[in-house]
Amino acid sequence: MSSLAKSARPSLMLLALSLAAPAAAQSIMVLPDQTSTIRLSNRDINHVICSGGEIEDVRFSAEKAIAVERAGSDAWIKFLVREIDDAGMVTRSFVTVPSEFFITCNGAVYALYAEPSDIPAQTVMLQPGAPQRARANEELLGPLVEEERAVSITLSMLQDRIPASFTSVAPRSGPIRLATLPGATLEERRRIEIDGSGLSASEYLVSAAGGAQLDERGFLDGALGANIFAITLDRGNIEAGEAARLIVVRRGAGQ
Repeated sequence: MSSLAKSARPSLMLLALSLAAPAAAQSIMVLPDQTSTIRLSNRDINHVICSGGEIEDVRFSAEKAIAVERAGSDAWIKFLVREIDDAGMVTRSFVTVPSEFFITCNGAVYALYAEPSDIPAQTVMLQPGAPQRARANEELLGPLVEEERAVSITLSMLQDRIPASFTSVAPRSGPIRLATLPGATLEERRRIEIDGSGLSASEYLVSAAGGAQLDERGFLDGALGANIFAITLDRGNIEAGEAARLIVVRRGAGQ
């Protein structure tokens, strides 16, 4: 073969399942049952994570220079680099042609239209859609009577252990004042909606400049929701500079 002849071969890069994503990795959130256009690194190993479940299948065009491995809730995608050896001078060619991936996670299909780019490794989070969240919530709360559901939701918020199937929504901004508690100020810290259950909940921080004695009945106010089902305070008295945590569970969405 002439010294000027060119030979091309794809570089072999093994994907170790224990390999962690680089510190520079960015997170991309995608939902099922729609096509998500994303950018992935064409140099580094990209990480895909199935939230709350396992990756059951990854389908892509086998003709393209792509390596994929999966284990449990994780999958790794690597666009293979092509090396050109021209008389001892090696040059590398990185993939730039987009590829489609169809990933099955928690029984739902995530369609990804991936554009290989000269960027750091990416982390793709496969988030559950409304049907998957509703199914998970039914498994979690379905066996409970309504009062027990309220207790379970309240404890999950007080213990900061909110299930992944609960949906966080933007809390109300600005202070809230109630006519029944003129000396107290409320700030909504977080709000969740629970698909499939017909319930929602909020956590408020309650403070008073001169301290106050609190009674849960004082928070039965339309400003905190039209269909309040349960109210829980983590303390009955607050001093100046302190704040009590208030959990309000409602039927339906919050205001």
